[in-house]
Amino acid sequence: MKKITLALVTGSLFLTALQAQAEDGLAAIKAAGTISFGTEGTYAPYTFHDSNNNLVGFDVDLGRAVAAKLGVKAKFIEGRWDGLIAGLSAKRYDAVINEVGITPERQAKFDFSKPYIDSKVVLITRDDNTTIKDFADLKGQKAAQSLTSNFSQLATKYGAELVPTDGFNQSLDLVLSKRAAATLNDNLSYLDFKKHKPDAPLKVVASQDANAPSGILIRKDQPELVKALNTALDEVKADGTYKTISIRYFGQDISK
Repeated sequence: MKKITLALVTGSLFLTALQAQAEDGLAAIKAAGTISFGTEGTYAPYTFHDSNNNLVGFDVDLGRAVAAKLGVKAKFIEGRWDGLIAGLSAKRYDAVINEVGITPERQAKFDFSKPYIDSKVVLITRDDNTTIKDFADLKGQKAAQSLTSNFSQLATKYGAELVPTDGFNQSLDLVLSKRAAATLNDNLSYLDFKKHKPDAPLKVVASQDANAPSGILIRKDQPELVKALNTALDEVKADGTYKTISIRYFGQDISK
C-alpha cells in the first residue's frame, strides 16, 4: 500500500513538474515584464528601420501589440534571417516574429502561434529578362535566396541554382546586378519595394499561393505561452489594432 501511495505521489510530483516546465516560458515573461522577439530589421515592410533609424514594420508593430495584450513590453533583438531560428534554440529570445512560414519541417522542432498573415510567392526578374516567364523556367537558372527560407526550397523544387543572400534586399540587388537571374519572395514585400523605388528595372513574371502562412515561432513544450499568444492575436484583431497596423503598412486590411 505504501509503495502504491509513494508511486502516486511521485507520479503527481512528476506531472506537476512537467506542468511547471510547460508554463515556465509564459511565467518567466510575466515575471520579467518583457517578451523578447528575434527579428531581421532589414525586411520591409515587416521589420526594418525608418529614416530616423527606428525599428518599425508590420511584424514589429504587431509584436508590440501582442506584448501589450500579455501585459508586458516587447524587446526586439535583430539578426540575420539565417540565424534567427538558431538564436531561438539558443534561448537568445523568447520568440521570433519575422514572417516565419508555418511548415511541417519547422513544426517538428518548434511550436507556432496561430497564423497572423498569409501572402503569395512572386517570381521576380529584371524587366529585360525574356527567358524566365514562369516558375518552370527556373530550371538551371540562378536564384538569389536566403538558404533557410521557404522561397529557397521552392526555387530548388523548380531546379534553380541557389545564390545565397542575407535577405530580401540583397536578393533584389543580385538580380539587378545580373549576378542572379531571379528571386522568389513575398508579394507584399515586393509591392512595398516598388512603392519606394518605382523605377527599379524589375518585374513580377509569375505568382502562386504561398500555402505557408506565418506565425510567431517559439520553442517546443510551452502550451501556456502558445495559448496566451493566440488569445492576444485574437484580441488584437477584435479591437481593430490589426486593421490599423495593416493599413499603416499595406494600405488595406489584409485580414480579409
